[in-house]
Amino acid sequence: MKRIRPAERHWYHYLWLYSLFFFAAGFFNILFAWLGLVSFLLPLVFAFGFGTKGFCNRYCDRGQFLRMFGGQLGFSRGHEMPAWMKGKPFRYAFMVFFFAMFGNIIYTTWLIAHGAGSLSEVITILWSVQVPWQWAYAGGTEPWVASFAFQLYSFMLTSEIIAIATMLWFRPRSWCVYCPMGTLTQLVCKQKSSSKRDVLKGALEK
Repeated sequence: MKRIRPAERHWYHYLWLYSLFFFAAGFFNILFAWLGLVSFLLPLVFAFGFGTKGFCNRYCDRGQFLRMFGGQLGFSRGHEMPAWMKGKPFRYAFMVFFFAMFGNIIYTTWLIAHGAGSLSEVITILWSVQVPWQWAYAGGTEPWVASFAFQLYSFMLTSEIIAIATMLWFRPRSWCVYCPMGTLTQLVCKQKSSSKRDVLKGALEK
């Protein structure tokens, strides 16, 4: 990856600091995990609103984190990703799995909000390893609010670990190749582009 010279840097190249802030803040106060929704909403705003992947290409804090540590600081081994990781079957399957897990978070939160579940003050890493995290929550909110925060932090931390693992072995922004949000926004952008072509074609045929 080409190193960015100081004179070529823009403000968005420093968005990797937001990733550090998010995980550090959530470590001490789990309610900061709600900020993770920004990473879900902004890519969709760009895709649906502008028909572009501008967020992924420039403004994604995780992408900038991987670029900084993998590319600028040289932690990436730079190996080429296997073809199957770049292919549609894997990318689409991972996207479906990713959003199924997110849907489960919403469902669990709904159950707790309706008294059918209880708050669990743990962080689950890689969807299986539970780590006690009681110090990060001092109460004062509805149980479902805290539950969503614990689950979303777990979700974001798991995907961050996967992203860093692929960054270390493959190229710096390898995660971006199969990122579920990137795959989803790419589908949205393609659909919007196709719709525009159909509208233009229809106008020309009139």
